[in-house]
Amino acid sequence: MPPCTDDQRPKIRATLYLPEDLLDEARDAAVFLAGYPARLTLTGLAENAFRAELERLKLLYNGGRDFPPRDADLRGGRPIAA
Repeated sequence: MPPCTDDQRPKIRATLYLPEDLLDEARDAAVFLAGYPARLTLTGLAENAFRAELERLKLLYNGGRDFPPRDADLRGGRPIAA
């Protein structure tokens, strides 16, 4: 069986809290670009943004390599202080 493309991979629901103005701008872009040729969805926009930012972070902090797998789920609450 051939490998799945990004559009064929199963997706799971994630709950994120974003600034209202950022989410509104993202929704506006998704509606404006929903038709030909971009056919953008809010999910597609978020996925593209996550992938681009992860690549930037890998280059900046991990020599361009994937980050090691986590051994526990993320914990809610305040970020860990540096």
